[in-house]
Amino acid sequence: MVQRVIQAAAVLAAALAASVPSTPAALAVFVPSTPAGLAAPRTAVPAGPAARPPAFWAGLTTSVSAVSARHTAPVPAAAAPVWQGCGHGLECAKLSVPVDWARPRGRRTEIDLARMPARDSHGSLGPLVVSTGSGPVIQGVRARPDAVSELARWFDVVFVETRGIGDHGSAATVRCSVPQPDPRRLQLTPGAATWRAYARDNAAYDRSCRIAAGPAYAGLTSWQVAHDLDAVRAALGQSRLRYFGNAYGAVYGQAYLELFPRRVERMYLEGVPDHGQTSVGRRLIAHARAAERQLAAFRAWCAGRMGCPLGGDDAVKVLDGLLERAPLAAGPGRRVDGREVVVAVLAGLVPQRWPELARALAAAEAGDASGLAAMAAPGQPVAPAMVTRALHCHDFMPVVPGYRRFLAMESRLRTIAPRVGWLTGRYEVGRCLGIGGRPSWPPRTGELGGDDLRAAGRGGEGSSAASRRGDGPSTAARRCEGASAVAHGGEGPSQAARGGAAVARGGEASSEAAGGGSSTATRGGEASPEAVRGGAASSEVARGGAASSEVARGGAASSEVARGGAASSEVARGGADAGCRSASRVGKGPAVLVGIGRLDTESPATGAARVAARIPGAAVLWHGDGHGAYLQQGAAKLRATCLRSRVHDFLVNGTPPRARTRCPGELTVSLR
Repeated sequence: MVQRVIQAAAVLAAALAASVPSTPAALAVFVPSTPAGLAAPRTAVPAGPAARPPAFWAGLTTSVSAVSARHTAPVPAAAAPVWQGCGHGLECAKLSVPVDWARPRGRRTEIDLARMPARDSHGSLGPLVVSTGSGPVIQGVRARPDAVSELARWFDVVFVETRGIGDHGSAATVRCSVPQPDPRRLQLTPGAATWRAYARDNAAYDRSCRIAAGPAYAGLTSWQVAHDLDAVRAALGQSRLRYFGNAYGAVYGQAYLELFPRRVERMYLEGVPDHGQTSVGRRLIAHARAAERQLAAFRAWCAGRMGCPLGGDDAVKVLDGLLERAPLAAGPGRRVDGREVVVAVLAGLVPQRWPELARALAAAEAGDASGLAAMAAPGQPVAPAMVTRALHCHDFMPVVPGYRRFLAMESRLRTIAPRVGWLTGRYEVGRCLGIGGRPSWPPRTGELGGDDLRAAGRGGEGSSAASRRGDGPSTAARRCEGASAVAHGGEGPSQAARGGAAVARGGEASSEAAGGGSSTATRGGEASPEAVRGGAASSEVARGGAASSEVARGGAASSEVARGGAASSEVARGGADAGCRSASRVGKGPAVLVGIGRLDTESPATGAARVAARIPGAAVLWHGDGHGAYLQQGAAKLRATCLRSRVHDFLVNGTPPRARTRCPGELTVSLR
């Protein structure tokens, strides 16, 4: 009887198999088993080699066609990295990945990994994957280990290089034989001839990168890098990703949120470029206004600092006087025109260079503008160059405005940011002028993660699977002695539930970052539908305001720079609970924390707030420093700061910052 049943089952199975059409071998892919409760990744197919997106210019906006399809093979499981000591307390490995994740069985390339092991291997919460930006990550860690070493108190910190960029001497590094031209050339010398010459030089750089990279050049988009991150997650044996993304690493984080939202355990993003802004014009407006706000902050810093070289003089009035008197004497046979003065000021608005800028302005007012001339000078070409610029352009500006269209845009920028901000447009467009539009993963609107991320933030089935395995957050949380994991979590979940409202409040920070009057912003087109979707928060951000009024006003910025604020008391109340070995309170808080610097001109605060509003339930932490503040504070050996303590508390315990937490500018206070 049993024999007959087995035979019948075999016949039925054969019949069913015959009824299913076979899959050609060339299309077959390995699909790894998905942990219980984890959905297959939501993916989008990147534009193919011949699919250059169309652009439609109207006024200051451009519309770039978005990538539409959402069906690629899940990331195949990768072999576990083979770690080997490579100096500076690091262990290094390589990971083989497809050049194009849409064709996982095609050509392959390698990415470099490095691991900073947890100080207490028995108490480690597992891997935290870190990307510090588009430049060499591992070399940066070797040069400034203090920037990230504190994370090793809780995690095995795994650093991931972007494809095409490697550790020192690595074969994974693409070496472009032609250097990148400095966009300041466009700022210093107007005219169509300069525009064309610069475009030729940038195109030559791009061609040299294509030649050096070979077929791997086709993989230089953040869409591909997000898949690389997921391959790293799988190779590390993790069902979900813990991630720290700084600067361009935050672009990779946005891509991961869009493609693999249910595989996110916890993510901190800082210095966040806005990959949701499809309008080149609006992006230029955001940078121009950020520069004007930064000038106001510089004035406030100098006015509140004893010993500022400008004495009691108003920095903005000094600048206005120099621009009226230009050209200025800058040594024997050398004079500095108004453009050079503005370029020098833009270079000096990075907070770390404020003391240098103050000295140069004071010297110019006294009759010697040589300091300003030195600050305005274009950088020396460096060869071999890296592929970072090409990657940026593939992601953000695959279609570049023509010269006449740009002049119309620049005219508008002059009315919005009349002192210094108007000239930032040439730098932003100049980075991509002459670079081809393929491959591309252009900016895209809409939520990042949607319902899948909401499920991940609530814990979802993935967290329970991790708990059953014994290495999940619930198990780790039980290692904590006392109630530090929930001591100040009372307001966290409600903040997460309120979603976009957290962006608006961040204290009044978002409105300060946006900068006031709405009429100017409306004329500049900042109030996009995507921003409006974020509710009142995004409208605050979208308003943008007239940057020049920020410069004229000056007052509010000084309180932001000078005061320690209520946030310092937050640090005293416990910060990250350093002794606690808890992983997140998965299921009781947001999956993503976005850090936004009010002094960030590289990734303007308004854009970062727009990104936060697109992430369902994201918590937001405003701080008074600039780009890459977490890393900068660590490198400066500033440990128990408000910002770093809040970030650690989130990454370790899953506790978001309290509502209205606004960290002071710890770095600006220490400037000399």
